[in-house]
Amino acid sequence: MTKRSNHLTSVSALMGVAVADASGKAVGHVREFAVCPPVDANHVQGLVLRAVGASRGARMSLAAIADLELTPTGSLQMRDSAALTLMPEEDSYLMLERDLLDQQIIDVHGHKVVRVNDVELVWEYGGDSSPDNSQNGHTKSDDTGLSLRIAEVEVGTRGAVRRLLKGLPAATVERVSSRFRTSVIPWDFVDLIDRDPSRRVKLKIEQDRLAKMHPSDLADILEELAPAERQALFTSLDEGIAAEALEEVEPRMQKALTESLDSERIAGIVEEMDPAAAADFLAELPDERSEAILEEMDPEERQDVEDLLEFSGDSAAGEMTKDYISLSQGATVEQAVAALREFEGDVDELTHVFLLDEQDVLQAVVPLVKVLLAPRETVLESLSEHHIVSCDLHTSGKKVAELFDKYNLRALPVLDNDKKLVGVIYPEQVIAQLRTNN
Repeated sequence: MTKRSNHLTSVSALMGVAVADASGKAVGHVREFAVCPPVDANHVQGLVLRAVGASRGARMSLAAIADLELTPTGSLQMRDSAALTLMPEEDSYLMLERDLLDQQIIDVHGHKVVRVNDVELVWEYGGDSSPDNSQNGHTKSDDTGLSLRIAEVEVGTRGAVRRLLKGLPAATVERVSSRFRTSVIPWDFVDLIDRDPSRRVKLKIEQDRLAKMHPSDLADILEELAPAERQALFTSLDEGIAAEALEEVEPRMQKALTESLDSERIAGIVEEMDPAAAADFLAELPDERSEAILEEMDPEERQDVEDLLEFSGDSAAGEMTKDYISLSQGATVEQAVAALREFEGDVDELTHVFLLDEQDVLQAVVPLVKVLLAPRETVLESLSEHHIVSCDLHTSGKKVAELFDKYNLRALPVLDNDKKLVGVIYPEQVIAQLRTNN
């Protein structure tokens, strides 16, 4: 028997199409496309039909894809022994038209939020769907017959034009829409898809993909999303990724993202943040809310943040972090490498090792790159920079920025009145403060 070729179609093209029984008599018209993600997230399990003659309030019928034939003319017909079934009472399917069209999704490769205008489908032969009794009448693929695969999500103008022209002859729709730009995202890259009780699509992206995104890109995506989708995405993040994203968004957005979270959940996120950023975040919250979050934090992290909360955000103390590596004057490269391995802060920020005397007074600053290139037995002080640029706790943010610019700094130690090291400012904090002030 000659193998039949696959046939491209779409949600907009199939919407309203008649389905006939084996004799050719119309039994209903397509109103939806049922997908059961737990069984098979890549194929439509059945077409939801409004039966011919059924009242508007009547339950819809379901035509399993396994029970359909695609005729040479492109029409849909039930197989000889097949029959429609009533849609299950339980709301257990993802409906492509209801739950996906016009929804916002994340393009994880383009790092942006887009709106779904259409869904590209492919009729395929050799991927039949047969009943799976363990799934309450849901269906799953085996190896024969007709299947309807979800291929791509259309987010460009072409999909919007197709829907606008819905109801016109298919050839006319295709001829007009082909003149417009297309933009698609492969279905494999669309990691939705669960619906909450309010039937709103929840964005559900794999954590490893989110972890590969730069925090700034993730922050941009959060800001572009509608409130419900934004909250669903942020709630799905693990604490480390959520902390990075929260550091990148504006204070107004920080409040919106955390408003519905309980104090324990926020405390877990705040503990993962840079202490200076955490202090800035908490300073924007009402005192009662801030105190409740601090009470849920581990004592060590809480103390670091509380110390920073005492100072103005527009000062060295308000910009500094306590995530740095400091060692005694006599320390060696081997000890520095060990400290680096045990460091629990953001390793990407580290640029120097700071050497202190017995009273924690800053004595020397050693570039990290020199540490990593030197023999293990080398005494760190022999690698130190000759001139130390530092500031005190009350140095203004403007002066801090001037010091970074004048000396082309990668790190600025902050000293108290006794010249003890109490914090370090990195370029990221300076940039963030300048952005806030502007």
